[in-house]
Amino acid sequence: MGQAVLNKLIDAGYSSLEAIAVASPQDLSVAAGIPLTTAQRIIKEARDALDIRFKTALEVKKERMNVRKITTSSQALDGLLGGGIETRTMTEFFGEFGSGKTQICHQISVNVQLPPEKGGLSGKAVYIDTEGTFRWERIEAMAKAAGLDPDTAMDNIYYMRAINSDHQIAIGDDLQEFIAKNPSVKVVIVDSVTSHFRAEYTGRENLAARQQKLNKHLHQLTRLAEIYDLAVIITNQVMARPDMFYGDPTVAVGGHTLYHVPGIRVQLKKSRGNKRIARIVDAPHLPEGEIVFAITEEGIRDAEE
Repeated sequence: MGQAVLNKLIDAGYSSLEAIAVASPQDLSVAAGIPLTTAQRIIKEARDALDIRFKTALEVKKERMNVRKITTSSQALDGLLGGGIETRTMTEFFGEFGSGKTQICHQISVNVQLPPEKGGLSGKAVYIDTEGTFRWERIEAMAKAAGLDPDTAMDNIYYMRAINSDHQIAIGDDLQEFIAKNPSVKVVIVDSVTSHFRAEYTGRENLAARQQKLNKHLHQLTRLAEIYDLAVIITNQVMARPDMFYGDPTVAVGGHTLYHVPGIRVQLKKSRGNKRIARIVDAPHLPEGEIVFAITEEGIRDAEE
């Protein structure tokens, strides 16, 4: 690849092998002003360099054994999740207002900074806030309780307020380059992933457009998890299903798009006092289950009997 082509790719945002490996040949061709066949060759070389190829099931098993986990600070919740929040996976928490979604996001953005022996990854967090629910006061309290210096903990969280759905997707695009330059980032959090899409695309006639954009955004985030070996957490609201006569009358916003993309889906519900219920709704490698945890002044904890 010539220097001129390389410069064009960098200018277009393709500044890493990972970014090139997951690009479409058409996009790369247009961005760098090169023939489609050249773009295909460059993408193949990037994938070869990153060892993106057919693998045996045994190789996949060995890779899965290297997946790392971030503690939630609740043994019960960690147990439900198979040991904590996984890297290389998107985990979705959905539930009604006050069910604990944002509290878990705050806790993970602190806990990812802990050393591995304490359930962290000695890493940093990216926190994308779409609803204005981020509170530095909670980070401070959780950091103190975890034995971390609060100012240092806050300095290790990269925060961005997403103004609308287009801005949210643009942030997702920028994250590829940002994480390549900041490899210490080990978790990306979007709280909540659907609120802008839901507000901006109302009515059935806009449903297809909304789902298409949401799908693109979710796949952006999934690629980040897989390529950079980091955890992705998204939160989601619920809406009422008036046609449901049996079972839970609430369903996660986002329709079928959100049923298929996240690797692990967890429903949160309020219980008595500071207790919350977490239930695995979908995770191919985890058994279905339900636990109770608590939200305290110090953060997420096991519920006292």
